[in-house]
Amino acid sequence: MKLSIIIPCFNAADTIGTQLEALAKQQWAEPWEVIVSDNGSKDGSMDIVKQYESRLPNLRIVDASTKRGQAYARNIGAKNTRAESIVFCDADDEVGPGWLAAMGKALSQWDFVACRIDVHKLSPPWVAKTRNHSQAVGLQAPRGELAYLPHAGGGTIGVKRRIHEEVGGFDESCRLLEDTDYCWRVQLRGTTLHFVPDAVMHVRLRDTLKGSFRQSYGWGQYRVLLYKKYLPLGMPRRTWKQGIDAWKDLIVGFIRSAPKIRSKGELVPWARKLGRRMGHLKGSIKYRVLAI
Repeated sequence: MKLSIIIPCFNAADTIGTQLEALAKQQWAEPWEVIVSDNGSKDGSMDIVKQYESRLPNLRIVDASTKRGQAYARNIGAKNTRAESIVFCDADDEVGPGWLAAMGKALSQWDFVACRIDVHKLSPPWVAKTRNHSQAVGLQAPRGELAYLPHAGGGTIGVKRRIHEEVGGFDESCRLLEDTDYCWRVQLRGTTLHFVPDAVMHVRLRDTLKGSFRQSYGWGQYRVLLYKKYLPLGMPRRTWKQGIDAWKDLIVGFIRSAPKIRSKGELVPWARKLGRRMGHLKGSIKYRVLAI
């Protein structure tokens, strides 16, 4: 087997059919398979997956229900393949036309790659226009609290299986940002992450204020954990002033913008910013590190 597509899945009955439908339309000259790593779904997701067995002949379901989390599910999927290369994608996204061939070609040239992200196809317009995803034009650049190395979303990554095994897979202790941690560890061992613009992944954004806030709040906490982990490895040190300035910019910016806010769409960016700052503060306390 040349390439294995790993899809971690937990209660994705509403979306996984879209992903599998798109994969069933992919064409590539080399042998490839799809492994759905079931993280303990209870909503009939696997019944939907089984409906695609005739259209995706090399489709398998593996049991990854022992421990909850995408990191664990991806690792279990990877352990169940002998393919030369592994590509990860998510159950709530959708690969674009030609994605497989572009990723397969890229992995014949490089050991570690990431595709392009599009947020417009699967997200409501009012959400998509508030989020210019950095991976739409290149790798996610080192900046802010993640000012260390380039990285990419976990559902956009392709890697040679031997490298995945050498770094020990995804860190299962990371509930969030396990993909950023993975990208950094692979790069620290000397493997460059390459961007593949011809391969597109359509990503579904959170479309509620609560969902946007909670996601950013979680990311904020785990940014601090990564900061603590990689500070001894050369990650730039943050200061009290940077943290205070970030809070000041958030508060002043919202006060100035509040009178002009007329819709939920205009509130979403502020929900994300507030969630990230509060998560960052919580993480600083939880992990006992100065990174407010």
